[in-house]
Amino acid sequence: MKTHLLSLTAASLATLSPTAAFADDGNGLPIDPYLDLRYRLEVVDQENLPEDATASTLRIRGGVETDEWNGLSALVEGEAVVRIGPEDFNDTTNGLVQFPVVADPSDALLNRAFVRWRPDPAIEAVAGRQKVNLDNQRWIGSVDWRQNDQTFDLAQLSVKPVEGASIQYFHAWRVNRIFGPDSPNGIWRDNDIHAVNASYAIPSVGAVSAYGYFLDIPDAPAASSQTLGLRLAGSQPVSGSTKILYAAEYANQRDLGPNPGNFSLDYLLLEPGVSTGGFTAKVGLERLEGNGSTGLQTPLATLHAFNGWADKFLATPPNGLRDFYGDVSYRFGDGSPLKGLLLRGIVHDFDATEIELSYGREVNLLVVYPIKKNLTVLAKFAQYEAEGFSVDTTKGWLQVQVSF
Repeated sequence: MKTHLLSLTAASLATLSPTAAFADDGNGLPIDPYLDLRYRLEVVDQENLPEDATASTLRIRGGVETDEWNGLSALVEGEAVVRIGPEDFNDTTNGLVQFPVVADPSDALLNRAFVRWRPDPAIEAVAGRQKVNLDNQRWIGSVDWRQNDQTFDLAQLSVKPVEGASIQYFHAWRVNRIFGPDSPNGIWRDNDIHAVNASYAIPSVGAVSAYGYFLDIPDAPAASSQTLGLRLAGSQPVSGSTKILYAAEYANQRDLGPNPGNFSLDYLLLEPGVSTGGFTAKVGLERLEGNGSTGLQTPLATLHAFNGWADKFLATPPNGLRDFYGDVSYRFGDGSPLKGLLLRGIVHDFDATEIELSYGREVNLLVVYPIKKNLTVLAKFAQYEAEGFSVDTTKGWLQVQVSF
C-alpha cells in the first residue's frame, strides 16, 4: 500500500490525485506514471497600484513512482508553469511593479525527487526533495494553492510506535520556495532546520500534537526561530449526523541562530464549531503576538490558508495580529444532482495585539465542484477592506484541474 506520510494535502483545495497507470521497467519494478494539469485565471485590484493584475497560467506536473521492492520505492516529479496570454502581473521576477503581485512565475523545475524505505509498516525513512505538511499546515506546509509548491531537501523519519500514535522528524538544509529558482527569494540554502511532531489520537477526545520547530535560516535571519507548541483537534457526536467540532492550540516562539531580535511571543488558536448534514459552521480566534518591533512569524506555513485569501498578513505585523473569524460551508451529499459541490464563506476581523488598532476586515467566498473524480472546477473571491493596515484589495480566481 502506497503511503505519502508527509504529503497530506487535506487543507488544500487543489490536491494532487493521480490515477495510476501500470508499466514495467523491465527489471521487475512496476512504475506508476501520473500527470496533473491546473489552469488558473487570477485577477487582482489593489488600491495603491496604477494597474490591475490579470494572470493566466497553466501548471503541468507529472512524474513516476515505483512500487515497493524490499521496502524501497522512489518518486521523481517535474513541473512547469506556463503563462498564457499577456504578462499583466508582477510575478516577483519580471520587474512589473506597476501591477499587483501574483506569485506564479513561469518555470520548469524538478519539483520532487526522493527515495523512501519502509523496512516495517511502522517505520518510514525518506531522503531527497519532498513536500511536507504537518497538522493543519500552520507552521509547515507545501503551499499547494500556488502553482509552484514549497518543497524541502531533507532527510525524514516517521515511526508509529503504537496504534494511533505517530512521531515525525526531519532535517532540511534547503527550502525551495513558491517564487521559483529565478527569484532572489526563491531558494533558502544552507539551512539548519529541524522539525519534530508527535501526535496521538485519543479515543473520544481527538488528535493531540506536540511539536518543536527549530529554523536556522541564514538567508532570512528574521525568519529564524524556535517554536514549541501543543494542538488538540477533534469532534464529538451529539445526535444523528450532528457533531461538535473543536480545535485549540498554543505555542511559544523565541529567536534562534542568526535572528537579530530577542523575543518571546505566544500563539493561540481557539476554534469551536458544529456540523450537521452537509453544513459546517465555525468561529475562530487566532492570535499571533507582537511586541511592537517583532511579530511571531510562520515562514514555512501554507500561509494562504490563514488570515484571509487576500494575503495581506503573510508576514505578521510588528504589533501582532488578532484574527476573529466566522466560517460557514455546505457540501451537497449523496442523492443530490450537485453531489460534491462545496459552497463556503468566511468573514475576518483583524486587529493588532500589542496596541489598540483595527487593521481591517475581509470577506472570502468559494465554490468547488468535482465534475468527475479527476476533474474539478473552482471559483474563489477575496475582498479586503483596509482600516489601519495595508490597502483595499480585491482578488478573484477561476480554476480547472484535471489529473491522469
